[in-house]
Amino acid sequence: MSEFSTDFQADLLRLMQRRRDVRRFRTDPVDEAILRDCLATFSFAPSVGLSEPWRVVRVQSAPARAAALANFTAANARALDGYDGEKARLYSVLKLSGMREAPVQLAVFCDEATAKGAGLGAQTMPETRRYSVVGAIAQFWLAARARGLGLGWVSILDPARLCQDLDIAKDWSLVAYLCIGWPVTESDTPELELAGWERRRQDVPVETR
Repeated sequence: MSEFSTDFQADLLRLMQRRRDVRRFRTDPVDEAILRDCLATFSFAPSVGLSEPWRVVRVQSAPARAAALANFTAANARALDGYDGEKARLYSVLKLSGMREAPVQLAVFCDEATAKGAGLGAQTMPETRRYSVVGAIAQFWLAARARGLGLGWVSILDPARLCQDLDIAKDWSLVAYLCIGWPVTESDTPELELAGWERRRQDVPVETR
């Protein structure tokens, strides 16, 4: 017997369906208490060997934000060069980050050298530490969405340059650069689908062996 009601299960499904990768933010500040509540969900996330390898850096100073934005701008230009024809035209008009507007920006790293967990599970598959960080981010994302916040994951970056600009420990690897704030609009449909870049699958392909 589930301890969660059918109403709760329906709400949870609706929350997951309405989670979007947001790139258009209002510049209104985010209340620190709300942000702390969302960040607290990291501590509930599963991690390989209970290693809890996530490390969160708040990118707040003007120089740090300028460096991150310059990093994105350069990486985005290089990415555009990799397309041609209609894809190049479409890529050139996509808004792929909210770094200019988002009031909260977090760089999330994986501590590849953490002693916590004593290497359990990570000795054979060290990448599971990064998977653990991704799982924690997914929980944070849903917590933010439940409070009306939008989150955008910026993946068009040079990780080595960002680590250098932010003076990050050498054993930390970048997993995500997150923009957080109040979304300008809300939609059930991914922005890339609305723009005609790609369509979302309607089912999950499962193979049997």
